[in-house]
Amino acid sequence: MTDAEWAVVREALPVPGWLEGRGGQPEGYCHRQMVDAVRYLVAGGITWRAMPGDFPAWDRVYAFFRRWRDKGLVAEFHDRLRDRVREAAGRDREPTAGIIDAQSVKGASSVPAASRGFDGGKNVNGRKRHIIVDTLGLLLTVMVTAASVTDREAAETLLERLRRRHWRITLVWADGGYTGRLVDLARDVLRVALTVIKRSDNTSGFTVLPKRWLVERTFAWLMRSRRLARDYETRTDSSEAMIRWSMSMVMSRRLARRAH
Repeated sequence: MTDAEWAVVREALPVPGWLEGRGGQPEGYCHRQMVDAVRYLVAGGITWRAMPGDFPAWDRVYAFFRRWRDKGLVAEFHDRLRDRVREAAGRDREPTAGIIDAQSVKGASSVPAASRGFDGGKNVNGRKRHIIVDTLGLLLTVMVTAASVTDREAAETLLERLRRRHWRITLVWADGGYTGRLVDLARDVLRVALTVIKRSDNTSGFTVLPKRWLVERTFAWLMRSRRLARDYETRTDSSEAMIRWSMSMVMSRRLARRAH
């Protein structure tokens, strides 16, 4: 990170418990080094044991990643950056609309059989990333499943997570894979209007569909991180953490450029 970007990241870091009088001891490592090391791994797609000597030992970096994953600190860090990006764009911190979609990616040999599957539509053996983004393309919630899980099945849980975290959401745009009883469930139970945007039957070739392109752009941002080119993680929550780390890089760089 540049100094300008570190200034942005430092303001969004979760506050350690010992600073708030909640017990514990001060960390014995530099946060900037640890955050840089995790970002290097996500961006470069390296293995944990291939961590360069410029960073702390790989097992210490992995322990940092694991602690942030298990305690929800990476989600807190990501959400703080998202709030700042929305404010910088002149938006309210809490969005009122979102776009849902899914992406199937191949799974590496490290992905266990219990959490991998085959997506017949995309001809992919691996996992599927289900995300909901706001109208700026910023990530609101994410869930990683086996690729065999249908979009409708995963969307029920994903929309419930969205509703619990973002209470002002009232409208979600989706593609044709989210039709059926899911629309009624979202309306009657979650009080969310799930609006399906379909391609015209007369359209041939590629066309940009209203609102749908926003979530496709987010997937394109994520694929800049080589660690996300396929799924290497043994656990699905590790995959979700990697996605949040990737999006945090997108947002911190945007804020640093704006500040500069």
